[in-house]
Amino acid sequence: MQTFSRSIRRATGLVAAACLLSVPVAALAAGAPTVKLALSFRPVQKDVEYETPKQSEYDKCKVEVERKGKASGWVVTGPNGQIVRRFVDTNGDNVVDQWRYYRHGLEVYRDIDTDFNNKVDQSRWLNTAGTRWGVDKNEDGRIDEWKIISAEEASREAVQALAAGDAEALQLLFITKAELESLGISSELQKKILDDLDSPAKKLRDLLSKGGVTSKTVWVRFSASSPGIVPGDDGKAKRDLAVYQNAMAIVETGGKSGLVQIGEMVLVGNTWRLTQMPLPIGENARIASAGHLMQPALPTGTTAAAAGGISKEMQKLLADLQELDRGAPKPTDGAAAFVKYNARRAAIIRKIIAAAPTETDRTQWWKQLIDGVAAGVQSGTNPDGLKDLQRMEAQIRRENSKSELLPYVSFRRLLGEYTVKLQTSAASKRADVQKWWLKELEDFATTFPKSEDSSEAMLQLAIALEFTGQTGDARKWYGRSVAGGEKTPAGIRAAGALRRLDLEGKTLSLSGPSLGATGGPAASATRTLDVADYRGKVVLVVFWSTWCKPCTEDLPQLQALYRKHKGDGFEIVGVNLDADAGPAKPFLAKHRVPWPHIHRDGGLDSPPARKYGIISLPTMFLVDRRGKVLSRSTSVEVLQKTLAGVLKGK
Repeated sequence: MQTFSRSIRRATGLVAAACLLSVPVAALAAGAPTVKLALSFRPVQKDVEYETPKQSEYDKCKVEVERKGKASGWVVTGPNGQIVRRFVDTNGDNVVDQWRYYRHGLEVYRDIDTDFNNKVDQSRWLNTAGTRWGVDKNEDGRIDEWKIISAEEASREAVQALAAGDAEALQLLFITKAELESLGISSELQKKILDDLDSPAKKLRDLLSKGGVTSKTVWVRFSASSPGIVPGDDGKAKRDLAVYQNAMAIVETGGKSGLVQIGEMVLVGNTWRLTQMPLPIGENARIASAGHLMQPALPTGTTAAAAGGISKEMQKLLADLQELDRGAPKPTDGAAAFVKYNARRAAIIRKIIAAAPTETDRTQWWKQLIDGVAAGVQSGTNPDGLKDLQRMEAQIRRENSKSELLPYVSFRRLLGEYTVKLQTSAASKRADVQKWWLKELEDFATTFPKSEDSSEAMLQLAIALEFTGQTGDARKWYGRSVAGGEKTPAGIRAAGALRRLDLEGKTLSLSGPSLGATGGPAASATRTLDVADYRGKVVLVVFWSTWCKPCTEDLPQLQALYRKHKGDGFEIVGVNLDADAGPAKPFLAKHRVPWPHIHRDGGLDSPPARKYGIISLPTMFLVDRRGKVLSRSTSVEVLQKTLAGVLKGK
């Protein structure tokens, strides 16, 4: 087993991984690697969530020989018999060429050596880890080309590239000239798209200098209407195109939510490509104009009939819109400039809607108008935006009450109206605002149960009901949100909330990477912290963040309880929900917090928060000595009165 002796020196590196099976398969049974060595290998790519048993569980894990036809290798099983790794020789040359990683029994990632030269040249994210397949042409550990990537994950890669200031990674997501030609895109549109994507490094530097995205910005979720089809007979391309008109990414920076406009995306084979430079939507930033593929074509030197029915009036309006967008205000121009720009742009688009030749065109322009106005309401750059949304909703209902646009505008009007009411209502009227919000959400979910926004509306309704103590009704709406979209972000959050509401009396399952604190039985033994390791103790699990003022206010009382009762078998485990770990470590040092903490990037959309549908901070679970949840929503005040009795078994 000389190969394993060499590989120990670089167990987390590419060379070590590539040497794993360079021994005859016949010898494997006699010389299988140790569990410790087999579990020391790491994916080449960093953003992979996979399962690694704790070191204390290694004696319950197994490494066994596996043969399937010509393929052979080792399979590693965890303490409960679940598969956690596979190392496979697929071509029978007795050298590993695939390294497979698992989570909850499902393969989530694999590194592949397709040319059998002992170097990884492809990486795939699978099953619950998503839909990405990257090619590393020069085998340096960096993706050079996407073979498969979903629209959602293309948006995540775009945000990560912005946050890292990585123009090369961003450019990998852009549609290329060769791909435009393969789709049969007209030469005029090709030029416009390639001009938009030209000089990405310079545009990225300019964009980052204006703020909105920092190195601490993290992708939270993808937000877009369903993709549309641009038919191949409308003169833009030689075949039908699947296109997202104006995709957005929800992001978080330092605990604050934000938006990045991903813009237009088009499907090329198995990859979703960007046709626009992503744009952070900051406090003073504008929504960029929509992409070129789903806009009515602007013909030059042709008659209306020859241009597929586009009239001279439409041509002039499109030209006016393009001219306006070219002179759009800069972030430094102030709020007044944006108010004027938004008003002029909305007026032109309204005229375009009236002149549009087809219902499909009118729908596309309506959505662009609605999105732009709604974004202005949310950001405060369109003071008349809410009235505009209300007028649009009334007009659409009057003209066609069954239009897909009606729930689209209704939900965005509802969100905008709620924002405005919260901002302008006196504290004494907040209860009335919440009562109105509950009724409006229920009306929307009941009226438009099949709309693309229904699952989110039902989640918001359930959250509001839970906040007001109406747990039974909240359960009902959480369940309906899950049923309306089990795999949507709203459905995942709702399922977690139901899990949290049913926790009492059940064993708490919660683990994750330790933030590095010294307290607790598991913190120093392994980078994974597991509440199950505290059996025999009464454990308080605290979900918190540095930006949560009540969390900081609770700290002195929690520290006093910890000092008083630690000797009686009381422990605290924190679950930090900052977007990344950066702010948490100095915070813990400053406040001298002695207990350990779990942290996964993503804030309120991180895996621990999603698992239990955490909707407010702090949230505290109290767990008894058997690992059963005594309370899913305790407080410092309650603990001060009851903890001594709990520790005595009363």
